[in-house]
Amino acid sequence: MTREDILEELKKVLSHYTPDKETLNSIVSETDFVNDLKINSANMVDIIIEAEEKYDIEIDMDAAEKIHNVGSCVDVILEKINEKK
Repeated sequence: MTREDILEELKKVLSHYTPDKETLNSIVSETDFVNDLKINSANMVDIIIEAEEKYDIEIDMDAAEKIHNVGSCVDVILEKINEKK
């Protein structure tokens, strides 16, 4: 699984939660969930849960606190996938 694969899957998940579809189309690692995509903290919990289910991983509180933008979310998912190996 590559960063690009995870990013594409993440875009699909985010499309359900962001009202800003234009920004979603031009998403980059630095895209901020709150400021750019207007995703609130309750929706972030849902996004984390969806990632856990999709990749069969567990994102603990310490890892969740590292998630501030799209790139850090991809990093946490990759880290958790690699921990399972």
